Amino acid sequence: MRFGFHISIAGGFSKVVERAHARGCETIQFFSRNPRGWNYSPLNKKEMEQFRSSIRSSALFPIFLHMPYLPNIAAAKSKFYKRSVRSIATDLQRAEQLGAQYLIIHIGHRMESSEDQAIETVSQGINQAFEKVENGVMLLMENTAGQGTEVGYTFDQIKKIIEGVHDHQRMGVCLDTAHTFEAGYDLSDKNGIDRTLEKFDQTIGLKRLHLLHLNDSKTPLGSRKDRHWHIGEGCIGLEGFRYLVNHPSLSHLPGIMETPRKDTVEDLKNMKVIRSLTA
Repeated sequence: MRFGFHISIAGGFSKVVERAHARGCETIQFFSRNPRGWNYSPLNKKEMEQFRSSIRSSALFPIFLHMPYLPNIAAAKSKFYKRSVRSIATDLQRAEQLGAQYLIIHIGHRMESSEDQAIETVSQGINQAFEKVENGVMLLMENTAGQGTEVGYTFDQIKKIIEGVHDHQRMGVCLDTAHTFEAGYDLSDKNGIDRTLEKFDQTIGLKRLHLLHLNDSKTPLGSRKDRHWHIGEGCIGLEGFRYLVNHPSLSHLPGIMETPRKDTVEDLKNMKVIRSLTA
């Protein structure tokens, strides 16, 4: 398994590879713009070319772009729905321009909509974004913890969303271990992990799984509360992660950590722990 972190773009894309190397990354995830705002500047051509060159000269692979937090394509009546669809289309373009093979999206909140309505709305939003941008970037839906009115916390919901997307070949899944556990799928021991992966394979298909977000959970199984924690220090625990990263169905996948951090020290600690668990 190739390990990495979400890397900050503060100060510009030129700092990304350096920060990744300082953390011992083999793969990375990053934002292309402010994750907590709608406004953004077009990518600078020179900076974009320099970034792509620095990625090519590094050993970092694969490269994942993550959508900002504000877009929500699960609530059709939201005044931000059309803007959210355009935002996905924009980052599909930016992912290609920056040399990222994948774009990760949060599925969203249904608000006052029913679950079925929200699922259909998500599929329609993705269809609209795909119609706007036709490229080779794969869109990965990140499963949720089911907090509040979030959709996408069960494998069945994710399956239904994919079924409603016209271009299935452009769709994949990013499985967040904390969210999975918090949604009620036990990842703390061998039996729980085997059952969860069997359920995932039967419902969605392991061939659609392209990335793991390796995060421990600060809250217990089925809490429906999204709280990431340091590897081995939460409710999933060291043995859960040991089995996960060595599992024959998962060991070929990249694993990105989104564990809490104040500076590089926490990242180095989590990288040391996760690597110590590999066989």
